[in-house]
Amino acid sequence: MTTTPRRLAALTLTVLLLGGGAGAAQADDPPGSTSVGAPPPAVDAASPALMLPDGATLAPAKVLDIKQIVEEEGGEQRREDTNVDVTFALQAEVLFPKDSAKLSPSATARIAAIAAEIKKQGAGRVRVFGFTDDLGTYEHGLKLSKQRADAVQQVLARDLDPGTTFDIRGYSEDYPIADNSTEEGRKKNRRVEVSFPRTSGG
Repeated sequence: MTTTPRRLAALTLTVLLLGGGAGAAQADDPPGSTSVGAPPPAVDAASPALMLPDGATLAPAKVLDIKQIVEEEGGEQRREDTNVDVTFALQAEVLFPKDSAKLSPSATARIAAIAAEIKKQGAGRVRVFGFTDDLGTYEHGLKLSKQRADAVQQVLARDLDPGTTFDIRGYSEDYPIADNSTEEGRKKNRRVEVSFPRTSGG
C-alpha cells in the first residue's frame, strides 16, 4: 500500500540566530541546541573598503545560523533545517495509539521518508529523542518517551546503513515546545524528534 505525501502548509519561518563557536551539536546537548559549523571569517578592521567613520570600530564578528521551519498543516509533522543539521518532529498521535509505544500502521511510511532524507544527507549519526506532555507522572513519561524513541529507531535502522550510530533518549515532559496548559500544546509536546547532521548540502 502506498501513501500520498500530505501537502505541507504554506508556513515557512526563517529565523536568524546569532551564534558562535565551531562543531555540530553533540549527543549530550539538549534537544533543539545547535552549534554553528564554522567560525566567523576574519575581517580587517583597518580596511579602507569598510568606509568606517573616524573613531568608529567594528563589533565582534558573529556567525548567523539560519533556521527554516516547515510545519505540516495541523502540526502533525515539523521539519527544521539549519546550516548544521536537520530535525524532524512527529506528533505521537500520528505514530502511536494513546499511551502506547506500539507503532500504528501508517507510521512506517512517515519514518521511511525520514530514513530517505538521512540517506540523502549521508549522515552516519542519528539522534532519536522521545517526549511526552506533563500529564501523568514524570517517571511514566520517561519510560514511555524512551520506548517510543526505541520503536522509531528500530524502523529507521531497517532502512539505514548498518554502521549508522544512534543516540536514543527519552525526556518525558522536559523541553516542551508548546504550552502544556492546553490540549493543543500538549499534543505538540507529545512527539518523537529525529535529527542528523547536514553533510551533503542536500
